[in-house]
Amino acid sequence: MNSVTAHDYAWIRTSPLFRHMMKSGYTLTLIRGRSPQEVLRAMEAEPRGTGEGTAGLINADDAHRGDVDHDYWDDSYVAGAFEAPGESGDWTVVLGFDGGLGLPCADTLSVGGRVVAHSSNGGKPIHLFHWFEDGELRTTFEGPSARDGSSPDELIALLRQVGFPLTPEGEHDENAPGVDGKAAVLALTERLTGIRVTESLLQNATYELGLVPEQPAEEWTGLVIDITDANGERLYKEWTYEEVAAATDRARAEANAPVVITYNEPLTQDRSEHETGE
Repeated sequence: MNSVTAHDYAWIRTSPLFRHMMKSGYTLTLIRGRSPQEVLRAMEAEPRGTGEGTAGLINADDAHRGDVDHDYWDDSYVAGAFEAPGESGDWTVVLGFDGGLGLPCADTLSVGGRVVAHSSNGGKPIHLFHWFEDGELRTTFEGPSARDGSSPDELIALLRQVGFPLTPEGEHDENAPGVDGKAAVLALTERLTGIRVTESLLQNATYELGLVPEQPAEEWTGLVIDITDANGERLYKEWTYEEVAAATDRARAEANAPVVITYNEPLTQDRSEHETGE
């Protein structure tokens, strides 16, 4: 049985590579039963040859970013993929310095298999974990005590075993010792994949490279404001897309309407006397 814990990933805090990942924002995804080429095609990535180690991946990504129009915010990036043996067969490991955007096709790639991913958005306090099984998002969380997905409690035992301070019910345990959350996520990933992610594994791999295009913005259907003030007073309001669009059109029409200035001429003394009969 794999008994890895967060302690086994203490190396990340002295790793220049991991420091770069955290600063840039990254997504590390492990996909079972898919080749690197198949994964990059699913990501709609334009082939960019191969790169030797993370140095080759970083150089290719830096070269792409140097070519983009800096007057326009572009979320495209160069991802690297390589094959590694793990639980129940071969896996593809994908590393991208994508600002923590995540793999958009993870659910599709997990059909008939498994996908495990974790990410960080580059120095800001958002660190996400996702576990997909056969096309279904089974468990996802930012903090392990606030889980979501189709089976959010299925990993509670593993979460506790790798070091997360949780009660048997999955709540935060105030009496349990603290843990390096990122190291614990890496340990959890190994429990689910059988792959020990080490600095040398990432640094020495030959990566298949692909330019991942910017993803289109998701369409939205409404807007919700839900605010509770310091006195416990709650403001909750929902607007549909149609209501927001109508209000926007009205505001635009009012802003573009011609300005009409009216002028009331003051009465002269003779006119004032005539009109008042004085």
